[in-house]
Amino acid sequence: MEKNLLDQALASSHENIRRVMDSVADYEVQIRYTQIHRQHDSVAFTTYDFQVNDSTYFYPASTVKFPAAVAALEKLNEVDSLTIHTEFFIAGDSVKTSFGRAIQEIFAVSDNAANNRLVEFLGQDDLNRRMKNRRVAPIRVSHRLSTDNADNPTTKPLVIYVNDSTTTTSKAIINQETTPLSLQKVRKGIGFYAGDSLYEEPFDFSLKNYFPISAQHELLKRVIFPGKFPESEQFNLSEHQKDFLLDAMHTLPRNTGYDGQEYYDGYGKFFMYGDTKNNIPEHIKIYNKVGYAYGTLTDCAYIKDEKYGVEFMLTATILVNKDGVFNDDKYEYDDIGIPFLAQLGRELYQLELGRK
Repeated sequence: MEKNLLDQALASSHENIRRVMDSVADYEVQIRYTQIHRQHDSVAFTTYDFQVNDSTYFYPASTVKFPAAVAALEKLNEVDSLTIHTEFFIAGDSVKTSFGRAIQEIFAVSDNAANNRLVEFLGQDDLNRRMKNRRVAPIRVSHRLSTDNADNPTTKPLVIYVNDSTTTTSKAIINQETTPLSLQKVRKGIGFYAGDSLYEEPFDFSLKNYFPISAQHELLKRVIFPGKFPESEQFNLSEHQKDFLLDAMHTLPRNTGYDGQEYYDGYGKFFMYGDTKNNIPEHIKIYNKVGYAYGTLTDCAYIKDEKYGVEFMLTATILVNKDGVFNDDKYEYDDIGIPFLAQLGRELYQLELGRK
């Protein structure tokens, strides 16, 4: 019988793990870890959970950009006139981009505006439907990120370049109004700031995005190992699109034109490297999407060491908001949250090395 390496990792005496596990109820930790077993051409999985519960809410933050990128690629594949290279801008906005560039920005530096452009292209209802059609559920993307009118159910039109001198404008998409989530811990903390005012009551997340650990992990598995799923659960992507997506997911900011000092390798790779500014070795590739906001840190990753033959999938979330007040910018990201996720990744990596 396989040993539960997740239990072993969480039993580590390392202070980054211990200070969380000794008061684990304060941190709303959820973790799913999947071992990957290869034999000849076959692949099998063994999955271990710690406190994973779809009914216990956490704010997914930028992890919702992952399904937006996958859904956008699938929609592009259904429109003959569009490709990842097609350029466009959002009506009322002056920034010209391409679908491919937006996807690269989402994974390289977690760009909010890039994500919002894809939401305008898809509409919230279509994004959610595409995920649920592939049995990536539960999920509810209801709003854009860090922008005015983020929860407007009507999208803005896209102005799409047919060629250098000709454009066409898409129609706005009217989506369903958001209804409140009915989940455990959807109201959190003891207070929150809105503007300059402090409200001494729990912060209500019931109209926010919802993308639990189980759904994040299922999306990752379908992207990394599509052949392990029936055709009805595979996303309709071309081989070029699959390669483009995988490349965007692991490519580091310094390799896509961003300042490596500001956007160091661990900037968007919390597991193993989030608490260091050292470069990630060339033989280790991390295909992932992180999220952090409202004191919540989440990472969903496939980690592969090509040199030593180690590979595993890991999705985890942790809440670090000691004072219980939201929007006060007092979160223990750097002191507790990221060190915990980084060490969790290292512990599992070392255990995987031993398993090999």
